[in-house]
Amino acid sequence: MSQTASTMLPLGTKAPDFKLLDTATGVNRRLDDCKGLNGTVVMFICNHCPFVKHVNAELVRMAKNYKPKGINFVAISSNDVERYPQDGPDKMKETAKKEGYIFPYLYDSSQRIAKAYDAACTPDFYLFDDHLTLIYRGQLDDSRPGNGKPVDGRDLRNAINALLNHQDIDKDQKPSIGCNIKWKKEIA
Repeated sequence: MSQTASTMLPLGTKAPDFKLLDTATGVNRRLDDCKGLNGTVVMFICNHCPFVKHVNAELVRMAKNYKPKGINFVAISSNDVERYPQDGPDKMKETAKKEGYIFPYLYDSSQRIAKAYDAACTPDFYLFDDHLTLIYRGQLDDSRPGNGKPVDGRDLRNAINALLNHQDIDKDQKPSIGCNIKWKKEIA
């Protein structure tokens, strides 16, 4: 399993808007439809990545913990489904149901949104404040498949808690590590 680090979009970046297919409902959703009153977590994930599978249960726990506090989560998959059909919209819908996602799982067929967010890996996490300004980007926690460390969401939880408590968020943020986004081959 290859490991790719996130590219660490600059803090202070405004969240790029999107209009993407919500695979659970079949309806297109915009960023404004998904944002939370107090903050928004945008996650780039996919179905087949072992790094994502490793953290799925914690993503659901976190979304359930923070939704009542005005923090919404939204997941986006941008992988090339011609080469990775297991990451297609029908399979995304199945995964969302199986994992108990309470957040939208959106399909970025053009890969333009992943590029706009400078996403590099799955999972890749971005926390935006209530004005959709980037205040955290990086890892969920130090756990990786096989390293024996607990999946507790520590890094992202600390950032969300600081946001909710109007505290400064540590600017020393560790990049996420995961599978690279499966980019479409450019046609010459």
